[in-house]
Amino acid sequence: MKQRIIQQAAVAAALALILVGFTTTVKAHHSFAMYDQTKVVTFTGVMTQFVAQANHAELHFVPLGADGKPLRDAAGKPVQWGVEMAGAAAVAQQGITVQSFPAGTIFSVKLNPLRDGSNFGSRVGGLVKCPAKTFPAPGKHCDSVAGSEKLGGDF
Repeated sequence: MKQRIIQQAAVAAALALILVGFTTTVKAHHSFAMYDQTKVVTFTGVMTQFVAQANHAELHFVPLGADGKPLRDAAGKPVQWGVEMAGAAAVAQQGITVQSFPAGTIFSVKLNPLRDGSNFGSRVGGLVKCPAKTFPAPGKHCDSVAGSEKLGGDF
């Protein structure tokens, strides 16, 4: 009887350690410490790639400058940005899919940028998609364009 109690205690302790390890892993994966949550940057850009992943879907895009033209670096190449969102299944329920955001889609997004200054961030709120091939006025975002579509929450 005493040996059975010791075995049950050992199994319970092992399960507790596994659970603590799993919980720590999950929390580490979902840490937003790398994003500067004190800053919210709003971009309107042209979609270059939708990356549908189980953990985090990503939109890759070229932002539009204040003049309404795609941003370019000193060498004249388009500046690329990316934004992380929830998993592909979760954003699909919000209407954000590979099919609804093909390359060339013009959209606006708010994000918390990476602390290290890299061109990537974490989505804040919803997205606004401009009507096909319709750019907002220079300095404006898709929410100012008639016929725009809000997806995934408030913009």
